[in-house]
Amino acid sequence: MWLLLAFSVLLASAGAQDAEKVLKGEECVPHSQPWQVALFEKGRFNCGASLISPQWVLSAAHCQSRSIRVRLGEHNLRKHEGPEQLRVVSRIIAHPGHEAHSHRNDIMLLKLARPVRLTQNVRPVPLPWRCPRPGQACVVSGWGLVSNNESGTKGSPESQVSLPDTLHCANISIISDASCDKDYPGRVMTTMVCAGVEGGGTDSCEGDSGGPLVCGGFLQGIVSWGDVPCDTTSKPGVYTKVCQYLKWIRETMKRN
Repeated sequence: MWLLLAFSVLLASAGAQDAEKVLKGEECVPHSQPWQVALFEKGRFNCGASLISPQWVLSAAHCQSRSIRVRLGEHNLRKHEGPEQLRVVSRIIAHPGHEAHSHRNDIMLLKLARPVRLTQNVRPVPLPWRCPRPGQACVVSGWGLVSNNESGTKGSPESQVSLPDTLHCANISIISDASCDKDYPGRVMTTMVCAGVEGGGTDSCEGDSGGPLVCGGFLQGIVSWGDVPCDTTSKPGVYTKVCQYLKWIRETMKRN
């Protein structure tokens, strides 16, 4: 379906073997995802994340590192366009039950040293009040790998994949638990939700774990893991189901 629409890019996120996955999509309308956050480690882009309040950011626990810098209001990571805000992280709080091998509780809160300035281009995404429904339309965004691997293109796959400067978006839908369990028998927990497109479009490469899955204007998922390899999988991506962590999120923010 994506190919018929000539969408020839791939967004990288988290995969089954190495916590990385990729989605087909296209460049986002600049600043159309004002909650999108870019996490940097030692000056290098590391993961995506979501702004959920003026002083708190939500991401995946497997994105945890010792030194995290936060950039908001970004579209092109290589250009200063005006709306950008940079913040230091004062607290990194990964879920205490996180298990890397099973991707269990793949969720992390980051407290900013000082609140962001809320603008048209920098504002929080609302947390959900209910869990997502199968078939519900969503958008996932990030700065993951881009592939221009169109039919008839010559050259190695490596030469056709690169990191984009601009934020990319993909329109996908929530996949039912029963269907997802067929793709990942015994691996998808109640704290996870699958999303993708009919006929596939999820791959594994290097890129943007921790980014937002927004459905109906609410943050329903955090990019967590998926299948490998990137060019052949037809399985959906798997996301941390935010609605299952509302109590932990609110209590953690209140305590800190």
